[in-house]
Amino acid sequence: MTDYVISPPVVPSLPVAGSQARFPVRRIFCVGRNYADHAREMGHDPDREPPFFFDKPADALVVGEADIPYPTLTDRLEHEAELVVALGKGGRDIEPASALDLVWGYAIGNDLTRRDIQAEAKKLGRPWTMAKGFDGSAVCGPIHPVSEIGHPAKGAIALSVNGTVRQTGDLSQMIWAVPDVIAALSQFVELRPGDLIYSGTPAGVGGLERGDVVEISIEGLGKLTNRVSA
Repeated sequence: MTDYVISPPVVPSLPVAGSQARFPVRRIFCVGRNYADHAREMGHDPDREPPFFFDKPADALVVGEADIPYPTLTDRLEHEAELVVALGKGGRDIEPASALDLVWGYAIGNDLTRRDIQAEAKKLGRPWTMAKGFDGSAVCGPIHPVSEIGHPAKGAIALSVNGTVRQTGDLSQMIWAVPDVIAALSQFVELRPGDLIYSGTPAGVGGLERGDVVEISIEGLGKLTNRVSA
């Protein structure tokens, strides 16, 4: 048994739909601007960009329907509804044709962003880490196993705040489909079991205030509801 000088961190994990077992989380990767309308609303041309990635620490998870803590140092916390891909296998240089073999399941996620900090980082050419990887920045619902739901390549995705719809789209509108995202990411890093991939958000991202109730739905995965804490 290893003798650590401090207590080792708890392994972050997510519930599994229909099971008492949990899915251990190793790393969290996110795809930027993977829906054309969202790329345009952020001022970019979706036809000219290969997929690019950023990450969040695994302990940034807000699990299930827990409250979202409003982060410090921002006046522009924004929501981004996303399909989350949970990997049960890993590898490098994966071909798109075999990429789905790595997937253990899927979940509903919310890639939260401190947009004012991100805007400043972009202007100064600095990393996005403090804009995207802050505490509580990765909301994720239960993992639904592929054995139960298959691979959702299409289906409605929507987000509402206090009952008002803000984001709507379809998974089929992704510029880079899930197999392409996995294949591209595996060129940069060796993927491992327990990795999560947030696959991008449709247009309509917007601000959140303390006390707001956020509901995200993805066809075949149900709904995820979270409240922004005061």
